[in-house]
Amino acid sequence: MVLDEIPGFWAVVPAGGAGTRLWPLSRSHAPKFLHDLTGAGRTLLEQTHDRLTPLAGDRILVVTGAAHRAAVRGQLPTLPEDAVVAEPSARDSMAAIGLAAALLEARGAEVMGSFAADHVIPDPERFGASVAEAVAAAREGWLVTIGIEPTFASSAFGYVRQGEPLPGHPSARRVVEFVEKPSVPVAEEYLATGQYRWNAGMFVVRPTVLLDLLAEQDPGFAATLRTIAAAPERLGELWESLPKIAIDHAVAEPAAAAGKVVTIPGTFAWDDIGDFDSLATLLGDDDACSVLGDETLTQLIGASGIVVPRSGRTVAVIGLDDVVVVDTPDALLVTTRARAQEVKNVVAALKEQGRADLV
Repeated sequence: MVLDEIPGFWAVVPAGGAGTRLWPLSRSHAPKFLHDLTGAGRTLLEQTHDRLTPLAGDRILVVTGAAHRAAVRGQLPTLPEDAVVAEPSARDSMAAIGLAAALLEARGAEVMGSFAADHVIPDPERFGASVAEAVAAAREGWLVTIGIEPTFASSAFGYVRQGEPLPGHPSARRVVEFVEKPSVPVAEEYLATGQYRWNAGMFVVRPTVLLDLLAEQDPGFAATLRTIAAAPERLGELWESLPKIAIDHAVAEPAAAAGKVVTIPGTFAWDDIGDFDSLATLLGDDDACSVLGDETLTQLIGASGIVVPRSGRTVAVIGLDDVVVVDTPDALLVTTRARAQEVKNVVAALKEQGRADLV
């Protein structure tokens, strides 16, 4: 299947976050989107760019932290200089995506889609088909989210509850509500109804519609973003006044309650690599031990899980099931897949101890 470029469509790539659950591989100075976590020879950011280019051509805008701008430019050298926007500080997804919307509104862009830099989507054709359908609905003034078809009852993702079909669009459904991460038993109930999709944080919308929806909840927020777009030299002055809030809470949830959101089904495989357990699942067989890196640096006997040798030392694992070993020059992590989510607690403790050099 050959993907056609979508006229008037801009792809926005928020490239932020530190990936604390993937420490010590992912750090604040080198977050997970700058790493090749799939063994494909391309970082997650590069794979995201590869996936979006057939749909948007050169109409791609990356919003990243000031500390990461040089690395992003290095990985995506073909992007124009003004296609990589640097946030002075992290203020969550609404500020980042809203800034992109304000800049694109000023350029007269028709439709934009926001797609995180650190997701894995191995089927670009099905992804592209979903984006094209989402763009068609967004042109009519809807805020559109691409909801991923759940493959298991996950407590790690938020959910989108689908409602009635949207006339004139083959598979679009009105969104009844966005639901926060549930317990596994509740997630099982969701899947049994067939009404729920995973919320992957993919939004497609006309820039003006997004900013107007934001203005309904926080007029000052939207006005400041538009001011920055009109006077980019004021970015540093005004940025810190913006609220720290996710786009889901700032816009998507209230817009859904007002009947202004629809969802397009994403039937493609998708993973946000939230921790080392999900990375191990992505890389291989549950009964074997996956190695992300130089396999000559590992000795594995009767072990399963994942080993990431990045220090140059040889790592030997014997007789351990579902183990996680990440060896870097200045930090070593040893845990189990079942407790992989708790890695974020180590990062929090290191921050409290003032060990900025390790996070």
